[in-house]
This record gives sequence, structure tokens and C-alpha cells, in this order.
Amino acid sequence: MTITITTAPCCWGVDDVANPNLPDWRLVLAEAAAAGYGGLELGPYGYIPLDAETVSAELRRHGLYVVAGTIFDNLVDPANRDNLERQTRQICAVITALPKPPAAPGQRYAAPYLTVMDWGHDARDFAAGQSDRAARLDDAAWAGMVANIRAIARIARGHGVRAVIHPHAGGHVEFADEIARILRDIPADEAGLCLDTGHTAYSGMDPVAMLEACWDRLDYIHFKDIDPAVHAGVMNSRIRFFEACALGVMCPIGDGCIDYPGILSLLERRGYAGFITVEQERDPRSAGGTLADVAKSRRYLEQVGFVRPAMEKTR
Repeated sequence: MTITITTAPCCWGVDDVANPNLPDWRLVLAEAAAAGYGGLELGPYGYIPLDAETVSAELRRHGLYVVAGTIFDNLVDPANRDNLERQTRQICAVITALPKPPAAPGQRYAAPYLTVMDWGHDARDFAAGQSDRAARLDDAAWAGMVANIRAIARIARGHGVRAVIHPHAGGHVEFADEIARILRDIPADEAGLCLDTGHTAYSGMDPVAMLEACWDRLDYIHFKDIDPAVHAGVMNSRIRFFEACALGVMCPIGDGCIDYPGILSLLERRGYAGFITVEQERDPRSAGGTLADVAKSRRYLEQVGFVRPAMEKTR
């Protein structure tokens, strides 16, 4: 097992690029490096500049690389296809021009990846985590989403980037039945899977069991942890996913209820090789606490045996 731990701008509250409270992207890079991470994700489209020269210089200054770009948008609406394809081309052109992430022996696909997440549907957002309340797409709408994801993956593949579908709380690929369906409808040679332990647990699934069940499609993993008391409260409320995050439902890894020793045992048994990205969504107005939290998450993962120091830096 060879694992490299990275992080992401969502730990600093960066999810909605229109939010006026977002920290400067250069601060995010500086604090990611200060917390001991060798790499991070690009974050949502439009946050870090789509200027490879400018971003490369800042990454090299901090000894960092970018492990993945992100499509976080409405994947269902056929009218959004042109926008999705434009984002994909621009993101892939940039991330492939940045300092290269390390490769691990046995890694299925080289980084950087393109994580693909559905978002932007009020009804599903208010039913995030609650399978019995969340209306599923009808067959026609589902087929439209599949077509959009396949188009994104095809463009990414043309840039040498592996697209990975990321089930996300509040989107139309969230629950176990939807994950199974999307993996049936989009073949492995077109796109892989990025499972997120926090979204999985938030939405009522066992992260260890889901990682095992989806193993053959798993190219990349996100780690989060969940405060069980906050989670119990939001599950009894009508609340949007990121409103729950602002209440602190996501906590530093090791402080919550997810079984990370159990996950480590599974990954060791299966011989996982590649990247795991630490995330902790929050309100950007509380980003002053991010450095301490992401450092704490990394220390915990090191203590329980996830971190392989020789793989962590490309300085």
C-alpha cells in the first residue's frame, strides 16, 4: 500500500466561488504547505486562476502540486452541456500544465484527476442525507445526466486526465442505489469513481462497506469525518448540505464517528495505491481555524498509519 495524502480548498470554506468571504487562493496554498501537505485540489471552477504560469509559480514556491480539478455543477440539464464542456477543457488544460503529482507503484491512473459532481438542485439539497425524502430522477433525466458525464469524461480523456465520478450529498448521485446505477451506466473505461467517506456517512451508508463494494471502480478517495451529534441534529431538520457544514457537521479526521482504522485495514488488505484527499467543508468565515484543523487531520492519519512520508513531498 502506497498512499499520498493531499487536501482541498473546501477545507477553507471554498465551495461557492460567488461567496464574498472566500480567502485568497494564495493563502490556501501557503497554509496547505504549512500543514504538511505536498498537494491539493484546484477547487471549484474560477477560484484558483486558470492561468498555468501564475499558478505553477505559486505551487513551486510552496513545493506543491495539484492532484485534481473539479466539475461541481448541474449535470442533469441538457442545456448545461456547453458550459460543462467549456469548464472541462479549461480545467484540464490548466491542471496538465502544472507541476506533476507523484505516481505510486500500482496506482490505476496517474493524477491529476477530474472529480465530477452533480450540484444545483434545491429539492435534493434540502433532502441531502435522507434517502427516503430524496426524489430520484426519472429515466429521461437520468439519461441526460449520464450523457453529460460521458461528454465530460471524453473531453478529459483527450487531455490525458481520468474523470472520476464523485457522489455528493445533495446531488443526484448520492445514495447507494444511485451509485450502483451510475457505475452500471458509465463503463470503467470511460470514468472511475471517487468515493468520499464523509458524504457516504452523511447519507446513511457505511464508508468501509461502500469502499469494498465499489473497489473495482475506485481510482481516488476523499476523507472527511462527521460530528455525530451535529449530524443527528441536521438529519431531523430541513437544511441544505452546506448549511449543515456551517454548523460543524464535518470535523477534523479522528474527531468524528467514521471508522478510520477499519478503512486503513481495508485499504491495506486491498493494496490501495494513490491519493487520498482530506476535506472538511466549513463556512469560509471560520477559515481562520482551517490550518489547525487540516494539520490535526494529517497528524491523526499519520498516527494511525495512512501517511507514507517519502511520498508526501516533491520539493
